[in-house]
Amino acid sequence: MEIAMRLTYKGRDSWSRPVYESEAGRLYVDVDPVSHRPPKICTKYQNAFDGEPDYQVHPKGGFEFVPERAVWW
Repeated sequence: MEIAMRLTYKGRDSWSRPVYESEAGRLYVDVDPVSHRPPKICTKYQNAFDGEPDYQVHPKGGFEFVPERAVWW
């Protein structure tokens, strides 16, 4: 069974993109937070809340958003 990456919503960065934190304390950003598209989750450069998106991640189990995925529309 593949385990989903659990991401907890922490707020929006200076570009109004939703920022999440993993259980390991790493910050991630959804660079395309549109409800009808799949999430495009990237690490945050130097793990800074307002840092640039860095590497895109593709966990085999997908994502679990807590409490839910934040989207623009």
